[in-house]
Amino acid sequence: MGRSIYKYISSEHIGKVFCSSDVATLKCSLPKEFNDPYELFLTIDFNERPDALAYYVDAIGELPQLPTTCFSRSPSVLPMWAHYAQNLEGFAIEFDEDALANFFIEGRFGDVEYLESPKTDIAEMLYRAYVIGKPRHTYFLQSGVFRAAYFRKASCWSYEQERRMVLLDGEKTRHIGALTLIDVPSTCVTAIICGSRASLETAQALKTQAEALKFRYFDLRVGRSSATPFFVGLDGQTFSFDGKCIIPDLQHCKGCNEPVTSGSSLCSWCQINDMHRTQAAARNPQRLLAHYGMLDSYIEQMDAIGEKFRKK
Repeated sequence: MGRSIYKYISSEHIGKVFCSSDVATLKCSLPKEFNDPYELFLTIDFNERPDALAYYVDAIGELPQLPTTCFSRSPSVLPMWAHYAQNLEGFAIEFDEDALANFFIEGRFGDVEYLESPKTDIAEMLYRAYVIGKPRHTYFLQSGVFRAAYFRKASCWSYEQERRMVLLDGEKTRHIGALTLIDVPSTCVTAIICGSRASLETAQALKTQAEALKFRYFDLRVGRSSATPFFVGLDGQTFSFDGKCIIPDLQHCKGCNEPVTSGSSLCSWCQINDMHRTQAAARNPQRLLAHYGMLDSYIEQMDAIGEKFRKK
């Protein structure tokens, strides 16, 4: 299996994505529909000389609106689960990129590059083409602008770890109204990951799909010892994402399944017992204040002191 890439999806789309036993149906977007309104500003600095900008407009013309499918390089990005998978109630699909590339032969794959401002490379191409006037320099400018338009994005979106597949319109695409869809062979799918807040109905529907189509199935879990999610398979085995793919953990907590590195069979949270709870209660001074009815007044006094300092 080659590089794994991931698509985050809302639970309401399970039936639309898996409407057939042999494909997964995905939606494509056009550049004018991308979620970053400043995405196309990362080709060149549009404060260039007006004569050069006029040449840029004439040489580039309208950006080709090619169907684009967006993936993430990681299944562990919690903001992606929140934004695109219905606040962890949805799911993610793991794809084998090599298999995708073999099916979408004309497709162009690339990691999105995140920038605060345009690089100088396109501007250099622009002035070279404008001043020298040779066809090949204009061709290089057009190619550079195309790549920048499709594969550069403002740095505030870097958490997405985005990788894109750009297709020629009509290359195995189909249209339903305003939607552009592609049917990806199920042989390109390697796993389904169910969100940690998914309903029992959603989880069961995804398990059914995974078992019927021979995909791996994982439940996403948000642990208490790390801000990085982990995964649990159907047999209870714990997995983590190592930056390239989802792999089995060598050690995990026998209580909650969260990966551990300490060599203990239990994580620190699952090691808490009644003795620890009793000691914690005895050492908590606010319990004593509450016992004597003084806790509310103490908190009011501390709040007043804090407010006094904030006003300085």
